[in-house]
Amino acid sequence: MTTVLICDDHRMIREGLRRSVQALPGVDRVDTAETGEEVLARWPSERQDLVLMDVSLPGIGGLETTRRLVREHPDAHVVMLAGVGAVDRDVVALAISGGARGYLQKNVSREELCAAVATALAEQAIGSLSASGAPRQRAAEAPDVPALTERELQVLRGMSQGRSNAEIGRELYLSEDTIKTHARRLFRKMGVNDRAQAVAAGFRWGLVH
Repeated sequence: MTTVLICDDHRMIREGLRRSVQALPGVDRVDTAETGEEVLARWPSERQDLVLMDVSLPGIGGLETTRRLVREHPDAHVVMLAGVGAVDRDVVALAISGGARGYLQKNVSREELCAAVATALAEQAIGSLSASGAPRQRAAEAPDVPALTERELQVLRGMSQGRSNAEIGRELYLSEDTIKTHARRLFRKMGVNDRAQAVAAGFRWGLVH
């Protein structure tokens, strides 16, 4: 059973995301929370497979909530929710360093939502194998930093700034389809499934700053 916890203090956004996530294949239950304090109180007993955490929460905030949750429960899988528009790269970097696996914009496409949930499912399966004694790849055994072309790096940097494929294309004087092609190639080289994972890996490897 795959469960998701959405934390956002705006009811309309929270409920809109809940409906979108609930409609995804493989999702059995979607819970919601309004504050980081509520997440910290509930997650240890509910242990949802994926937490979608708003960056800008009242109280202790989304970044601090993520840091505390992952510090106390390293198996928690948190993806940050950022507002529509340009994403502050410093905020994304802080989120990744605090334990988040990546970020999604609140107007995220169905494809990106599917990828985030699929990642949570995959990591849940890996955790089950590890618990049963099967070998598990450790972070220290992660693949080397991939060699991206300059164009692929430009696309990755655009993603880290929260720009759409169309916006990146306009900046680089390339068509949106060409940007999608470069994105697919860099995803394959980086061993990731979506923008959130690519940006997270990019910050970890120093490809974006």
